[in-house]
Amino acid sequence: MDRFQHYIDGRFEDAAEVFDSIDPANGIPWARMPAASAADMCRAVEAADRAFADWAATTATARGKLLYRLADLVQEAAPRLAELETRDTGKIIRETSAQIAYVAEYYRYYAGLADKIEGAHLPIDKPDMEVWLRREPVGVVAAIVPWNSQLFLSAVKLGPALAAGCTVVLKASEDGPAPLLDFARLVDRAGFPAGVINILTGGPAAGKALTTHPKVAHIAFTGGPETARHIVRASAENLSKTSLELGGKSPFIVFEDADLDSAANAQVAGIFAATGQSCVAGSRLLVQRSVKEDFLTRLKARAEAVAIGAPDAMETEVGPLCTARQRDRIAVTPRGLGTGKVGGALAAEGGIVLSTERMNRVREIDAADMVVVVEPGVITGELQRAVEAESLFYPPDPASLDICSIGGNVACNAGGPRAFKYGVTRDYVRGLELVRIGGERLRAGGRTQKGVVGLDLASLVVGSEGTLGV
Repeated sequence: MDRFQHYIDGRFEDAAEVFDSIDPANGIPWARMPAASAADMCRAVEAADRAFADWAATTATARGKLLYRLADLVQEAAPRLAELETRDTGKIIRETSAQIAYVAEYYRYYAGLADKIEGAHLPIDKPDMEVWLRREPVGVVAAIVPWNSQLFLSAVKLGPALAAGCTVVLKASEDGPAPLLDFARLVDRAGFPAGVINILTGGPAAGKALTTHPKVAHIAFTGGPETARHIVRASAENLSKTSLELGGKSPFIVFEDADLDSAANAQVAGIFAATGQSCVAGSRLLVQRSVKEDFLTRLKARAEAVAIGAPDAMETEVGPLCTARQRDRIAVTPRGLGTGKVGGALAAEGGIVLSTERMNRVREIDAADMVVVVEPGVITGELQRAVEAESLFYPPDPASLDICSIGGNVACNAGGPRAFKYGVTRDYVRGLELVRIGGERLRAGGRTQKGVVGLDLASLVVGSEGTLGV
């Protein structure tokens, strides 16, 4: 069985307690992970605090060169990191391979940004005084990331923090931490001074110790709203800054003028990517009444063609869920709500169905071993609204709702105003209107968002995305 270690103050360390990491594809333990205690986390923060003064005094050019070196090492190690992420989280290899290819580019971007953090000279009305603006690093940054895109989400936290002269304690999720614990080897090879980057994993006690530590100046968190509330409360005592990237029930809007085949492909990619386990998943579907039935027919056909199988097969499009805990939560929810029909895969009036018969579709594997796979599904009508009320964050549960109006807010027949997440239309003016609505910082499932727009050959694709900064 593989063994992983923490990285604290420039050294790799075993922990007093360990836990087994489960391969989601077969339910078998494959690696032993260190479980950080509160004391371990405090040691990591103290190491980061000791390293801060010298790191902040390091020239921006030197900091940038180390980030460039790290980017080169990430690119070199990309195949291994992708394989580790697939093994430890069940995320399919075609997704982990594609995503890791971008991670090195993010580190290069922030490496180039390091020596471009500028100040300013501010004119004032006093002839005998001058005012200068100088940007300073805040100190120790606590970076907390979920398992589902951990290498990318770490890059957008580590990169700007290190470029600015901050030191970092990075807490990996206890669900699938292998890629980040292995990434620590690249940090060590890159030559960062001891204590500048510390990488650990652990449960709630370790997380609490990190977020309540008086020497943590900034907390950068990606995850669910409930955990974020705990973090905000924990950080209040020390007045630590926080940047929170949270999830919601994100609507995907299809207008009648959209290319419906392209929109169906986009919806399938938007909800079933990462097996639906994504904070940016388009988990609510709003379809204009005039094309609702036509679109659902196309969507049903596209979803039924999704290749379910082993996560390490390049042909696989939907793999296992990361944990049996998540599988069990999805499995019991529709029955527990007691409404709606549970039918086949993505039936227009159906729900979520556990799948055992389609596991052999990509290649011959033991279906019984694929213990945490959930069939792609659509929840509609009363069942959808009940699931939405339960605030399920990750399950793949897109729902069909009619669009009633657009302008100021998007209203749908589920009741109440809704902010959009993604929209598909060929009408450029309508697309800009959606961007304006998103720019007013509407809320979707508790997440404040802003709109962005792009144009492809088939249709205008509008989306909204949260922002994160250190």
